Amino acid sequence: EDGELSEAFWNVNLVQRLNTSVTSSPFFKVYLAAQVKNNDKGFLSKEISVNNLVLHRGDIHHIFPRNYLKKAGLTRAYYNQIANYVYMQQEVNIKIGNKSPDVYFSQVLDQCNSGELKYGAITNLDELHENLNQNCIPRSVLTMTIEDYQEFLGERRILMANKIKD
Repeated sequence: EDGELSEAFWNVNLVQRLNTSVTSSPFFKVYLAAQVKNNDKGFLSKEISVNNLVLHRGDIHHIFPRNYLKKAGLTRAYYNQIANYVYMQQEVNIKIGNKSPDVYFSQVLDQCNSGELKYGAITNLDELHENLNQNCIPRSVLTMTIEDYQEFLGERRILMANKIKD
């Protein structure tokens, strides 16, 4: 085990193996299993767990919306990265639509201040930060645009690898 699962595996090899667009990747499946084991909630969800979303064939959605990335000229292999995927309720995904993360997260932050629900059921900043942590999403996403997409993918892959390791 020490030879196969060295720090180099966790910090480099696994992070590199998460650089794929294949949802059938065993590394993505193990990441989802880690979320299920930890009873993590779906993206921007307060009540619904990743486990429930997986069991009931919930949808995998893009943190940086697919059409937002397509309009910027990115190819399918690039916008369909597993580091851009989360389990999320369909109605939340529909409301997000093609908005840039900086746009929809500013509305989520407004939701946390006002309590007026727009995306999911999170109504305070602590819940939002916990949800981002459970879904391995760096807090820097709150202000990200297309120019930050590559940085986002790199940061998220590291967080996903750490969740699998833990």
